[in-house]
Amino acid sequence: MARVAKHTFRSRIADSLRDAILGGDIEPGSQLVETALAEQFGVSRGPLREAIRQLIEEGILKTVPYTGTYVIDISVGDVDEIYSIRRNLETFAFEQVWDRRDAAFRGELQRRHDALTATIDAGDDKASILAELSFHGAVYEATGHSFLLHIWAGLRGRLQLYWAAHHRAHGLRGPRRDGHDAYLRLALGGDLEAMRREIDSHMRRGAEQTKAFLDGRERRPARRA
Repeated sequence: MARVAKHTFRSRIADSLRDAILGGDIEPGSQLVETALAEQFGVSRGPLREAIRQLIEEGILKTVPYTGTYVIDISVGDVDEIYSIRRNLETFAFEQVWDRRDAAFRGELQRRHDALTATIDAGDDKASILAELSFHGAVYEATGHSFLLHIWAGLRGRLQLYWAAHHRAHGLRGPRRDGHDAYLRLALGGDLEAMRREIDSHMRRGAEQTKAFLDGRERRPARRA
């Protein structure tokens, strides 16, 4: 049997960990225990640590010095910050590419929208989160703006956790099937000002719904041991 490449092995472990976190099996704020995870996945701690480092780079996990590694938790304040910065970043990205939206860009955006719709139809919540990231990421990639892409990469992990919390809050198996139709239509259209308004509206709706869920969670009394 052919050996599995080291990076592939690491990626498989990272994918499994990410799925468990986005699915709520490993809750926000939880500490990761390497010995328990290594036993669960049947792997040595070397590739497990590489997978953990990958998720730290993605912004899903964080390391607290002298304490351990934890799943990032999303607060109401985090949602406000994500909304404010992402609204401005995505607007800036569209302003950069607006006059350069060629057939390749339009086709790619449509293809990613179709892929997102397919995951929603399949009821695959975790895949829909990654597909939604890919859909929104298209405009950042099209800018060719290296610093903007760096910032976007830093936001991706938080957005995955943000959307997972939003879906769990409303018992969803992904975003609404028509949730990106207006966004796509305007992104392919000719009215930049209408696109600016849609970005603001699209992101505000999701932020307010998720904040309501998180605010209720934060107000609930802690469970007694």
